[in-house]
Parts: sequence; C-alpha cells; structure tokens
Amino acid sequence: MDISLIITLFLLGFIGSFISGMLGIGGAIINFPMLLYIPAMLGVGHFTAHEVTGITAIQVFFSTIGGVLVYRKGGFLNKTLIAYMGVSILLGSFIGGFGSTHMPESGINIVYGILALIAVVMMFVPKKGIDDIPLDQVKFNKWLAALLAFIVGIGAGIVGAGGAFLLVPIMLTVLKVPTRMTIASSLAITLISSIGSVAGKISTGQVEILPSLIIVIASLIASPLGANTGKRVNTKVLQMVMGVLIFAVAVKVWLEIL
Repeated sequence: MDISLIITLFLLGFIGSFISGMLGIGGAIINFPMLLYIPAMLGVGHFTAHEVTGITAIQVFFSTIGGVLVYRKGGFLNKTLIAYMGVSILLGSFIGGFGSTHMPESGINIVYGILALIAVVMMFVPKKGIDDIPLDQVKFNKWLAALLAFIVGIGAGIVGAGGAFLLVPIMLTVLKVPTRMTIASSLAITLISSIGSVAGKISTGQVEILPSLIIVIASLIASPLGANTGKRVNTKVLQMVMGVLIFAVAVKVWLEIL
C-alpha cells in the first residue's frame, strides 16, 4: 500500500472519529462518503462501496469504544435505553450486514442516501425543553424505542454503519431524551449495533484488513478526544453541528445518485 494512501486513510479516520466522539455517532455517515470519494479524487487509491462499508463497520466498532469509555462516568449512560435499543439494533444490523452482499453498489448508495435524508428532517424538528429534564427522571416508550432501533439496524447494517446518525435524531425528537444522554447512550447502542455489522461484513468477506487497521488506529486516538470536547460544548451547538453535517452529507450522496 502506497504511503500517500496510508496517510490519507489515517487523516480521514481521525477526522471522522473525532466528530463521531463529539456528536455521539459511530462515524460511518462521515467516513462512508470520505472513503468512497476522497482517495479516488486525490488519485491515491479507490474503494468500492462494498469495501467502504466493510472498513466503516470496523471503524465504527472501535471509535464507539473510545467514546463510551469517556462518557461512562457522570450518569449520561441510560442503561434501560441501551438495553432495549441495543438488542434490537444488533439483530437488525446483522440482518442488514449479511443481506447487503446481494445488493448492487447503487442500491447501497440509495439506502445510505435515504437514511441520511430521514436523519436531516428529524434533526431540524424543534426539540424544546428536552435538556431541562433531570437525567434521573428521563422516561420513554421502551417498545417503540426497540422497534425503531430494529428498523434502523437493518438499514445501518446494509451501509456498514452503526446507525447513530439516525438514532440520535430519533432519541432527541421521538423519545425526548436529553442531548448529552442521547450522545452517550447512542455511542453505547452503536457499539452493540456495530458487532452485528462487523460480523455480517467479515462473514461475507467484505472487509479490507490493512485499510481497516489504519482507520482503527486513528479511531482509538481521535474518538476519546472528540468525546471530551463534546462534554464541554453547548448542547444547542452540538445539535446544530449534527444537523448541518448530516444535511451536507445527504446533499452530496443524492447529487452522486442523481
């Protein structure tokens, strides 16, 4: 592997994992388009959509570990929410990850674009008062949370994502979970989800080992840094950054599809 490609992969992995740790996402919504387009644009390498989904599945697993370790103290992790949504999304992501081998690259890109579009709409729905709820008094519909997580898991498994870019707006908008608890819990749920995605990708031979290893090293460094930054940033700013980021990615993906 060329040194220029190694450096490119490391930088892309670092950027994606820092943002993922800060915003409570696994990083696939950022790394999928970056890995698909930037190496080819720079002329240092090229990955197919199937290869990118395999690499991002591995990256999501390791970047979420770093984020969860940072948020494990302070009461931000909602164990009930993590249990209900984690088990459901794990099952869904394994189904999606295994089934993605039978989809053409254009199909994977369309699924990714649809997921990003839904996430954009939900991120810009008003979320008044959710951050005024004390963390020990947060309540939500457990079975609705489980059902939504299962559906998200199938789509996320197809594109090699952990699904947090959809889980975060769902938890904020539908389940009314405070922002910092959403970020922390979504990282834990995404960690569980990524187990299914990784298993599906590895079992079907969609993982490129060396590129994945480079991305993992970058993730282990950058994700905790991003999580520590996220704990200090105003929750309204975090929501705005997340919304703008998902919107930009959705526009890019749909321009490519159309």
